[in-house]
Amino acid sequence: MIKIQNLSKSFGDFKAINTISLNVKKGEIFGLLGPNGAGKSTLINILSTVLKADTGEIFLNGMDLNSDQEKSKQIIGIVPQEISLYDNFSAYDNLLFFGKLYGIDTATLKTRIHEILVLIGLENRKKDLIKTYSGGMKRRINIATALLHQPEILLMDEPTVGVDPQSRNQIFDVIEALNKKGMTIVYTTHYMEEIERLCNTIAIMDNGNIIAQGTLDELQNTSKTKELLKLNFKNLTEQQFKDFKKEFNFEIVKVNNELSLKCTIEKELNTILKHIVKNKLTIVDIDRKKATLETIFLELTGKSLRD
Repeated sequence: MIKIQNLSKSFGDFKAINTISLNVKKGEIFGLLGPNGAGKSTLINILSTVLKADTGEIFLNGMDLNSDQEKSKQIIGIVPQEISLYDNFSAYDNLLFFGKLYGIDTATLKTRIHEILVLIGLENRKKDLIKTYSGGMKRRINIATALLHQPEILLMDEPTVGVDPQSRNQIFDVIEALNKKGMTIVYTTHYMEEIERLCNTIAIMDNGNIIAQGTLDELQNTSKTKELLKLNFKNLTEQQFKDFKKEFNFEIVKVNNELSLKCTIEKELNTILKHIVKNKLTIVDIDRKKATLETIFLELTGKSLRD
């Protein structure tokens, strides 16, 4: 659905986007994860034609964004980081205004407004002025304006900034409902938990570069960060714990009858199980904790995701 090849964008000496390439499949939620200043918003602004790239090509559903800009705009919906609404208009009048800008006929527009207000859970507040809305409600109306013309691609630039947890979950429900209907969504954030919940494919950005790309499982499996394997035993003695530590050279911590092993589980699990069987130990429970996006980002860049 979206194909980007060798894309670059500079502002003076600052390289905001550094020759990146990526593909977004039709019907997926594609996550762009990275700290503030990584280049996520610049990329969204290029995709939405607000900015022009210095070099590179972009194809949206087969259309060249450079040569078919007007046609490309018709299939894109944009949810900007900044809320773009008129405070002294009602929610309904805001949507009516933006719908007219899209050139939608009045009858169709009224139907679309009703459908979208129901989708975002604000149909009963449609006549209230935007200035009376909470931050989360404004965010949902901001999303609604991008859906009026029924786009095939939705570009969302940090749509949960400054909202409370309840409003965030309501926004997630809207995104998942749209995706279930087949909409392709590009979602930028610096919150790993949002990416983990929503996204099929993830691209990690830093300093204008794509430094890793894949599904969450793929990123976890290729990470060098050690995983945590927790083994809960029945009556584990101190001697058995010492035997464990003697057998393996990775970090092992004992708390009561539980051992926490920091290791590469795919490589070590078979050997660990053989040791357990050989020493006739009884396992009550096993828990595996993979590397998180936070630890993967730290591994790749040497800094915290929110630096």
